Amino acid sequence: MTDTDPRAADLLAQRLHEAGCRHAFGMPGGEVLTLVDALERAGIAFHLAKHENAAGFMAEAAHHRDGAPAILVATLGPGAMNGVNVVANAWQDRVPMIVLTGCVDADEALSYTHQVMDHQAVFRPITKASFRLTPQGADIIADRAVCTAMAQRPGPVHVDVPISVADTRVSVKHRRVVSPPANAPVGAAIDDARAWLADARRPIALIGLDTLSDGSAQPVRKFLEEFRIPFVTTYKAKGLLPEDHPLCLGAAGLSPLADSHLLPLFAKSDLILCLGYDPIEMRPGWREAWDPELQRVIDIAAVPNDHYMHQAGINIVAPTGPALIALSDGISPNDTWPDQAPAATRSALAQAFPEDGEWGPAAIIAETRAVLPRETLATVDSGAHRILLSQMWRCYEPRGLIQSTGLCTMGCALPMAIGLKLAEPERPVISFSGDAGFLMIAGELSTAAEMGGNPIFLVFVDASLALIELKQRQRQMPNRGVDFARHDFASIGRAFGGHGHTVRNRSELRAALSEAMEADRFTVIAAEIERGAYDGLI
Repeated sequence: MTDTDPRAADLLAQRLHEAGCRHAFGMPGGEVLTLVDALERAGIAFHLAKHENAAGFMAEAAHHRDGAPAILVATLGPGAMNGVNVVANAWQDRVPMIVLTGCVDADEALSYTHQVMDHQAVFRPITKASFRLTPQGADIIADRAVCTAMAQRPGPVHVDVPISVADTRVSVKHRRVVSPPANAPVGAAIDDARAWLADARRPIALIGLDTLSDGSAQPVRKFLEEFRIPFVTTYKAKGLLPEDHPLCLGAAGLSPLADSHLLPLFAKSDLILCLGYDPIEMRPGWREAWDPELQRVIDIAAVPNDHYMHQAGINIVAPTGPALIALSDGISPNDTWPDQAPAATRSALAQAFPEDGEWGPAAIIAETRAVLPRETLATVDSGAHRILLSQMWRCYEPRGLIQSTGLCTMGCALPMAIGLKLAEPERPVISFSGDAGFLMIAGELSTAAEMGGNPIFLVFVDASLALIELKQRQRQMPNRGVDFARHDFASIGRAFGGHGHTVRNRSELRAALSEAMEADRFTVIAAEIERGAYDGLI
């Protein structure tokens, strides 16, 4: 080997660049300096965050815009452990993420224990695979990491990189797996499904996030419009078709109020189509929400059903688009839903989530959606506000609203907004956080200031873990461990170099949003609401 040969870390970085990666996020330590250097040399910018958990959410947001695997970089020991939450989130939210951790060499670990732990033992249960980089296998491990992360269903892959291996010079190799093209399904199952579609008069579709990762938006839209099938999406699939589409009934997942209108419509259906539907997003009310012995149900999914959340009469394991093309070939559309039940459900949902309130969380969401442009990208943190916003915030493109839906972790919205603004600086970007979730991650305002741009961070301020407090009251339990002090979030924003506003009515909110869109840097908007403001809304 010579000094002109690439390092093992270079082969890894080059493969990530070939996969479309242009951004990596994390916090460096001595054990990952070669990795960071290799990423930068390959054309992948390394962005410093203030915590590995936040770095992972920034990386996820960038992935949602460019489609390339997210990259999280963490040093050994505490750095790697700080990333566990966001890696578990990527596992449950089907996010292709390459998790790069530094580690000491195997011989060193025999007698040196400071900060040394078995990273692979920690990450294996929450990743699709965990690899330890070797000099001669660097190209294979890099390719396997990318292919495994992106394969259906996508998810995180961990690569532990020993210090000396990262620096080892290796011969240039480019061993790659060539993925076969997606084929349309054939056989008895698709024939039976075609017969069911031909007979259906009251069909309805439930669309999930598999359709985003397999690129099926256009064939799904063509299929639904051709056969005039009303549809519901999961929260993660919002915007697959614009939510002002006449067939759209909105999203479902966590709102008992929305379920009270949607589930009866599913009960009336004579054909339920689960299209790329991954039930990991759904609340218990959607467990066995239909009886496949009484209703015809077709499940088209990327992987076999091993979740037992629901059953189907016909299960087709295939990419959504090719499956729908095969399903619809030669079938004549019927007139659907002669009783106009979907239209009645759409009207009932609009009344259940009114937009004309004087003030409160629903009014804040409605006012913000009215003020901000159609092309705004949004993020939302976990909490009562997320359930309400996921019902009320209209999306007009896939991933127009991103959130943690599988793990439902707090503290994700602000760093996701930073990642979105970095990936698409010309687009308006806003995050919605509860005050508790915002406090978890407020230090990343410094990252927002350093990266530039003018993202908007809106905080619902009620000095309470509102969703947990609501559950306490529903169970007639005393108020314990859910209240905290009110803080001046607008001043926090200004202290980190941004703008800050406190608003208590629609006109103040409208003015703050208008000013934030024209601002030269980020803005924190603290929207103060009353305790118990979510009662009856979710």
